[in-house]
Amino acid sequence: MSPLECGLYVVATPIGNLGDITLRGIEVLMLADRIACEDTRVTRKLLSRHSIKTKVTSYHDHNANTVRPVLIQEIKNGGTVALVCDAGMPSISDPGYKLIRDSILAGLYVTVVPGASAGLSGLVLSGLPTDRFLFLGYLPSKSQQRRNTLEEISGISASLIFYESPERLVNSLKDMLCVLGDRPAAVLRELTKLHEEVRRGSLNELWAHYADNAKPRGEIVVVVGPALEIEKISDKEIANILGERLKNLSVRDAVFEVAAITKQSRKKIYMMAINLQTQFKPGNS
Repeated sequence: MSPLECGLYVVATPIGNLGDITLRGIEVLMLADRIACEDTRVTRKLLSRHSIKTKVTSYHDHNANTVRPVLIQEIKNGGTVALVCDAGMPSISDPGYKLIRDSILAGLYVTVVPGASAGLSGLVLSGLPTDRFLFLGYLPSKSQQRRNTLEEISGISASLIFYESPERLVNSLKDMLCVLGDRPAAVLRELTKLHEEVRRGSLNELWAHYADNAKPRGEIVVVVGPALEIEKISDKEIANILGERLKNLSVRDAVFEVAAITKQSRKKIYMMAINLQTQFKPGNS
């Protein structure tokens, strides 16, 4: 094996199955002077599997500002640093981005060793359109912020890729349903692992399934299909749809969902909801 040129090597690691690493990835991890990783315990399992003895340094959100200058200085001194994350491609929903950015700004050699990605693997396995897609990582933890984010991208004609935690999955699916409408989607869990699970259906079906069953475990990818082209729809038709939704949903949730389905403003749908409720109050005819 030839020595590595001094610089930063961004190396993709397996997202589950430890065999899913490239031959070049193994070679770079063997030859590097240091491996910067999120959790040394996770990375050492991978290194042990492939008999790699390279020293490791912890690099994560809580120490990144301190460790990053040290790693950059090591490269400036002629060293080679391999950057990995716990699973998949570094800098995707992890602190690797800033190390890459600062290395580039410092004029250092930076290259990538591609490989596994949970987001792309989930998109392919979902069976949803792959010609246009948008990766959004983790949505905000609070419902209103989550809905605001979803509202911003609701009109984009592309498949949407999210990462989600088991604790928030049900609430996130509900917010997706209310804001994006009942689109085709897939929930993919524990990709490439022994207990890999793929569940496909509409957002309503997926939300109902996970709301009615025990909380899932493991790493989760959610893929939502693109916004559908909506034909012009009359106010009477909108009122009929809204009336049906109000039978089972709160005004807030019904407004979000109908606005997403019809591509009308939430203000307009809210006023229609108020008028419908007024019409059906006892004493009104």
